[in-house]
Parts: sequence; C-alpha cells; structure tokens
Amino acid sequence: MLDLPHNAHLGLPGVPGATRVVVAMSGGVDSSVAAALLHRQGFDTVGVTLQLYDHGAAVSRKGACCAGQDIHDARFVAEKIGIPHYVLDYESRFRDKVMDRFAESYLAGETPVPCITCNQTVKFTDLLQVARDLGAQALVTGHYVRRIIGARGPELHRATDPGRDQSYFLFATTRQQLAFLRFPLGELSKDETRAIAYGLGLPVADKPDSQDICFVPQGGYADVIAKLRPQAVGPGDIIHVDGRVLARHQGIIHYTVGQRRGLGVGGGEPLFVVRLDAVKRQVIVGPREALLKSHIRLGGLNWLGDYPLSQEGQEVTVRVRSTRPPVPGVLFGDGRGGASVTLHQPEEAVAPGQACVVYATGGSSRVLGGGWILRDAPSGSDTSFIH
Repeated sequence: MLDLPHNAHLGLPGVPGATRVVVAMSGGVDSSVAAALLHRQGFDTVGVTLQLYDHGAAVSRKGACCAGQDIHDARFVAEKIGIPHYVLDYESRFRDKVMDRFAESYLAGETPVPCITCNQTVKFTDLLQVARDLGAQALVTGHYVRRIIGARGPELHRATDPGRDQSYFLFATTRQQLAFLRFPLGELSKDETRAIAYGLGLPVADKPDSQDICFVPQGGYADVIAKLRPQAVGPGDIIHVDGRVLARHQGIIHYTVGQRRGLGVGGGEPLFVVRLDAVKRQVIVGPREALLKSHIRLGGLNWLGDYPLSQEGQEVTVRVRSTRPPVPGVLFGDGRGGASVTLHQPEEAVAPGQACVVYATGGSSRVLGGGWILRDAPSGSDTSFIH
C-alpha cells in the first residue's frame, strides 16, 4: 500500500495541486511517510523541522527527536521525495515552554508529561502559526490518531491500531487547532507505515522509534533537572504513611509516584512511593494498597465534547497513564473550568502532573478531552497547578 485514497483523512477543499500543506518532520519514519504520501497525492507539500535543543550536539544519539541526526534525516528525506524543507531554531522557546516547566513540575513533586506540553505549545501553537504564515491550509503530523468529521465538526479519535494510539499525548488539542490539523497515519499500523517507507525507498524506513523524552537521554530525569535547577535540589526524609521516618534521600527528583526500586529502604514489606511533598522535601512510602485511588481532581481542562461538561456527571472512560488502557468512571464538571473523575475501580499510582484523558463510552473511539491531575486538596482550596 503506497497511496491513500484521494484526499483521504484530509478533508481539504479543492484539488490537491492547488492546496499547500506543511508537514512537521521530526526525522523519524512516521512524519517522513506522512510527507511522502501527501506529496504523492499531489499536494503542495512543505516540510518543516524544529530544532528544539542541543544545537546539533545530539548527532550520534539514537532514538532522539528534533536534534542532531534527526534534522539531517528530515532534510535527507525531503530531498529524496522532492519537497522544500526548512529548519526553524526553536531552542529558546522549547526551553521556556517545555524544559523549564518540566523541571518546575518535578521539583513540585509532580510527574510531568513534557511531550503533551510540547504539542500544546511549541508544535500546535507556534508551528501551526508558521504553517498559516506559509499559506498552508493544514498542518500535518505523523501522530497515530484520527480526525473524523462529526455532526458538530471535526472530532479527535483514537488510532485504529490500539498499540500505536497517541491520543493520550494530544488531549490538549483545541477545537480551533483540530480544524487545521491532519493526521494521515491514523488508520495505519506501524508495520504498514514501515512497509510504505520501504516501498518508497525512504532512508529512515528502518530507523528505530524514539524511546526517551527527547531532552532526557537514557531516562536520566534527575540529571537534567539538576542541570536546569541546580540550587533547587535538596535532601529530605523518606517517611512511611504511618508517620515513621525510615531513611534520608538526596532529592525528591529521584522519585516518582508508584516507584518501588531504589528507595533505599531495606527489609520488611515491599514499599512504594505514595506521594511527594515538595515543601517538606518528603518522600512518603507505603504498601501497594496505599497507591489505590478512586477520585481524581483535574485542572487545565480541555473539553472536546459536543455539549458542555455536566456537573451532574456522565459516564466516560479515562486513561491516567499513557501506558494504561482506558477504565470506566464518572466525570463531573465543577462549573469553574475544572473537573473530577470517580473511577468505578481504583487505579494504582495516579500521579499529580500526569494527564487524565477522557474518552466516550459504548465502544466509541472518540477523545472527549482531558485535564492535568491535581494533588489531593481539601474542598474549597486552591486548584492551581504546575505542568
């Protein structure tokens, strides 16, 4: 399969030859295939790659994104398929909007998801405006999600292949952004995408997927945070949920909710990180059952449903981590732009700073929106958050 049906998944007016699209090319196989398919369809295709960090210092690191070798790969693919290609230096914006927020969130005892913040800001705000400035009628990405026209306009849906679905990372996409975005790979599996890349002779056909957060090599979160905020890392106590002080730690940035290994607390029952208290610099640990949570508060809500969010509650399914399947619950609006979810069965390790993405029920693949998970707080307290 080397072609999509004419205008499939795009919903753009007019003939392809008179329609310009900008493709966000990260240097990976997915965005490369998206660009190649659109060019073969006859669209006036322009590739844009964002240099987000390192000023090219990551040339030799595999599995990264938007730096070093990836920029070279994107340029090579654009030359191969015969489209213009531009590299934009967004390093300062990326640091301000993504990396600094990531560090602040971790230091606040949260577990951030910088890939969502990057989509929400740099890619789907700044790059989207660049696409408009270039006269494009759409910004195209290689994400595995689907954009389907419903009775009230474009809707965001999970990918056909559940193993590749990336809707969790796109919950913050607004209606206005969704009107301009297109996702031509949403009905393909990864194997099909690679087969297209091989069939087109793309040089990235066998390039491995990115595994880490792009600016966090080999998962070294603490090292990155210590570099970004060297004065903010300090020791504290590891405390059992029953109040006992068990040990000392060298900074809460070394811990995440749900963590078991590397706690530095030997013997006795298996213990897990239950929560982090950034103000007191405490790591609170407890048995597995202490991780269970049925009620979740959400801030920064992005709602894509057809009707206003009900304060009386509606049945939904939610995903509280990108690696977990959606589970059933009831979503309540608070009338102030926030929401809460009551799960039918408790989930483990629901961490502040993570996203809670909301889906329709009844076998539907539709994404209704979502929000950022907040810390537990007494009723009526401040609902501000860091993400």
